[in-house]
Amino acid sequence: MTKRITVADAIVKYMEMEEISHVFCVPGESYLPLMDSIYSSSNMKLISTRHEGGAAFMAESYGKATRKPGVAMATRGVGGSNLAIGIHTAFQDSTPMVVFLGQVHSKFRGREGFQEIDLDQFFGHIAKWTVELKDPERTPELIQRAFRIAQSGRPGPVVVSLPEDVLKEEIDVSFGPPVAIPAPRPIPEDIQKFQELLEKAERPLIVAGGGVIASNGEGLLVEFAEKLDIPVIASFRRHDVFPNNHRLYAGHAGLGIFPSVLKTMKEADVVIAIGTRLSEVTTQDYMYPTAQQKLIQIDIDYDTIGKVNNPEIGIVADAASALKELLTINLFGKWEVWTAERRKAYEQDLYKETDEADEWINMRNVIRTLKELLPDDSIITNDAGNFAGWLHSFYSFNLPKTYIGPTSGAMGYGLPAAIGAKVAHPDKVVVSLSGDGGFMMTVQELETAARCGIPVIALIFNNSMYGTIRMHQEIHYPERVIGTELNNVDFAKMGEALGVKAMKVKTNDEFTKALENALAMNGPVVIEVITNPEQISLNSTISSIREKNRQHH
Repeated sequence: MTKRITVADAIVKYMEMEEISHVFCVPGESYLPLMDSIYSSSNMKLISTRHEGGAAFMAESYGKATRKPGVAMATRGVGGSNLAIGIHTAFQDSTPMVVFLGQVHSKFRGREGFQEIDLDQFFGHIAKWTVELKDPERTPELIQRAFRIAQSGRPGPVVVSLPEDVLKEEIDVSFGPPVAIPAPRPIPEDIQKFQELLEKAERPLIVAGGGVIASNGEGLLVEFAEKLDIPVIASFRRHDVFPNNHRLYAGHAGLGIFPSVLKTMKEADVVIAIGTRLSEVTTQDYMYPTAQQKLIQIDIDYDTIGKVNNPEIGIVADAASALKELLTINLFGKWEVWTAERRKAYEQDLYKETDEADEWINMRNVIRTLKELLPDDSIITNDAGNFAGWLHSFYSFNLPKTYIGPTSGAMGYGLPAAIGAKVAHPDKVVVSLSGDGGFMMTVQELETAARCGIPVIALIFNNSMYGTIRMHQEIHYPERVIGTELNNVDFAKMGEALGVKAMKVKTNDEFTKALENALAMNGPVVIEVITNPEQISLNSTISSIREKNRQHH
């Protein structure tokens, strides 16, 4: 059935079909018709943010939390440039996302009009697809295609550039059905080869990544690992892919990796990589799997297979579909000793006492308190920074879809990601963790949370420095400190000024009380945690790094 409506109305109509409930933006005059169409929609809500970077992170996190495309909007070259960080995050994290950018009037294109950028070219390298809507009649085709590309295969961001005059044009609209996402399965020969290779294995290992989460295959992964009795390692910042308290979980392949996890990765003879692109961090600078280890790589994306190592078997399949087929394998694990050993080694690292100065808050106990007080299905988001080492090492993610972090390592991610996740799951407790460096990059989104009544709990670990960079600086250029020292900002006061409840804590008892209070409140809350500037990471202090350097020289 066709109906004559404006291009802007057609875009909103299609988003409603795709059940998009929220869009995130900084308003701009170039796409006012699109905002006006959202105003008329009873099924969609517009969340106006304080910076396009915040809007993009919120949309990206919403995409991670719902597995539906997060939608962000901004105006022309300036808004688009500010959004780029979230688009890049969605690209590296394989998150479905659709970005609508207002563009200059068609008649002014190519004259360096006000804020003009060739948006489709600008984003070509960091988006899955980019398109400029030049012909109003093609709106249904191109918008549907944008949503299809964002969600199918390896998910990712799609950028649609909308010249302002095109949005007002009237067109006859007929849309096909909402996108059905293909879930390709492995062929029987693949399963046969998989079984034959596994029969010869002595120390198999599963490395599971975002593809398992995207396909909702977490339960199937548990079944598969249990059936064959194979240890599982989570790829970088995909902790919730497998229950951390399970006897088969052998740790997380991330930054500041446990020695036991490194040993497991080193000693495995067959590595089954499911839904992971085997990123630089997961593979510890592309060291594992080695050429001697047999790699079986299962991924939905042709281009991902063999991108890092040439696999013995490469299977192009949706992770959940692949796991269903692999459950038909009749093979009974003969790896009990290896499996038990790897879990035991991981637990030894997990429970090893860490050395933290008594006069400062104990970071490990902060994470313990979070685990004790938060409901099991709480969602944790985090920023980039060394403070995350404690979370990654000591928090136990036991349920699927409870962790949202940037594999792109973008600073400023934690708070807006928490807002996006809370919008997606208003019934769940959402807590963000940030350092003072990263938090300051998107601190203005506290006002968005206050204005829109989005009750997130934002933890800020304040050591008055860009800690991660300071650590690298001390390692490579000992005692030559430049650019990494920051002023001590009173985030509790700043939070109150932006309209949220705020608390500042210096001891573990104070932190416990503050978290209990925050959980009892129904608005956004900031808890500023004053941390030891000397404790630069989980395993090092500034003094210990300097001492090591002196011994080397």
